[in-house]
Amino acid sequence: MARLDQVITTMVDIFLEYADDGEGKKPKLNKEELKRVLEQEIQSPELKEKINADDIEEVMEMLDKNHDGEVNFKEFCRCVSDLAKCYYSKKTGKGCKKGKGKNQEAEQED
Repeated sequence: MARLDQVITTMVDIFLEYADDGEGKKPKLNKEELKRVLEQEIQSPELKEKINADDIEEVMEMLDKNHDGEVNFKEFCRCVSDLAKCYYSKKTGKGCKKGKGKNQEAEQED
């Protein structure tokens, strides 16, 4: 499988693994599920400092754009995309600040 194929399928698989309630409802991550994703699936110190499972309230507020108390797949994708942007900035020497553009970036994209 090509690398980008792996990234996409892994991202979907991780979301479904943690969000599937087994009741046939639309998959979403609640606070505890999101915390487990962040603790178990992000190990890089550079990324852990950008979005910390210990600050789950702040993380939920940042990700939960529709304010339903859960993170849907679109919101999860935004989180992964933001982490990828921070990693890219670090690799290219541009830096990435924690929480940078939380509201500004969402307003520009929406």
